[in-house]
Amino acid sequence: MIIRKLFKFENAHIVRNCSSERCKFSLHGHSYKIEVCFTADALDNGQMILDFGLMKTNIKEIIDSFDHATTIWDQDSGEYIDDMKKHSLRWVQLPVSPSAEQFSRVIFKMVEMVLEKTKMLNGEVGVKVDSVIVHETDTGYAQCFKEDVENPRMGGLIDPEAIIFSDQVRAEWSDPQMWDNLKKI
Repeated sequence: MIIRKLFKFENAHIVRNCSSERCKFSLHGHSYKIEVCFTADALDNGQMILDFGLMKTNIKEIIDSFDHATTIWDQDSGEYIDDMKKHSLRWVQLPVSPSAEQFSRVIFKMVEMVLEKTKMLNGEVGVKVDSVIVHETDTGYAQCFKEDVENPRMGGLIDPEAIIFSDQVRAEWSDPQMWDNLKKI
């Protein structure tokens, strides 16, 4: 059985090295829809995989970090990175290019980290992220599974230490140390 939670955000980026001249040379944005799909070994005491209410805290806050933000690839030029950080209070820097495919991998990893730290209280058993679907437009999406996150041929491993959130993004979380706490083993 699979359950799905839909999240939305508005985000700007440049996708370097892609085929489209517009996308690789011009800052542009999308209205993203993110579907996070979960599975479990059994239903909990409420006969659910995972209460949707549990997704309204850290999972929502992590995904909302991208809303009205600029997403920056750490391999872009230093001048571009500095300018984006200078002119935007809300930015996220990633170790991969901010394509829909990489957004799906990054968000999968982040949600998985949140799940690992979530204290299950209602008999939840073996809750896992099944997949993450990132709709960049109404007609196009990328879907990521666990094997995609762990495959270095998909653009490199997703190193949480290399994901950086601006001070403004962090200040808007209910716990400004949330990302640091999630990264702790």
